[in-house]
Amino acid sequence: MKVKCNYEGILTAANIIENEGVVIFPTDTVYGMGCNPYSKNAVKKIYNIKARDTTKLLPILLYSRNIAMEIAQFDKYSYTLAEKFWPGPLTLVLKLKDKRLTESLNLKDKVAIRIPNNKCTLELLKRCKLITGTSANVSGQKPFTDPISCYQNISGFDVFLDGGEISGGVPSTIVEIIDGEINIQREGSITKEEIMKVF
Repeated sequence: MKVKCNYEGILTAANIIENEGVVIFPTDTVYGMGCNPYSKNAVKKIYNIKARDTTKLLPILLYSRNIAMEIAQFDKYSYTLAEKFWPGPLTLVLKLKDKRLTESLNLKDKVAIRIPNNKCTLELLKRCKLITGTSANVSGQKPFTDPISCYQNISGFDVFLDGGEISGGVPSTIVEIIDGEINIQREGSITKEEIMKVF
């Protein structure tokens, strides 16, 4: 099912997520694929759709920093980066606080999180609070910015939230603070120089 990024479409997508379904949605970088991160059944569907190795963990998208602080532990560096770049294409790898996620997402002591800068997805997150946020593509293939190509090349999801063409196309930058040192795991649309300028 394909729906528009309007009130009715977002409500439909939120209901699907609440009922262990999988939704494809626009972000500020590429089209993403998400579900309720507390649902083992829904998470399993994501891995099947993407043909993704279960050792590759799923990141989480959130609505606000307050929600982020409920599930993860921030230090002064990660908090400063979140203040500067959220909402936006920055993924932070932080110490996990919410132990309920260890089982459903196969996490140990860390979780990757971000707040996307996309109005449609923020409205969805306003209802769901947090969802998994991996790219909507088969693992190893290029992620999609065009909704038509994405819809035609992915199967097994429950609803497609069509937000039109995405102008981004570059994945988020992934940062982890280790012993007070900034470790850039993946340089995406936010450069290393932009990260380092914050401090």
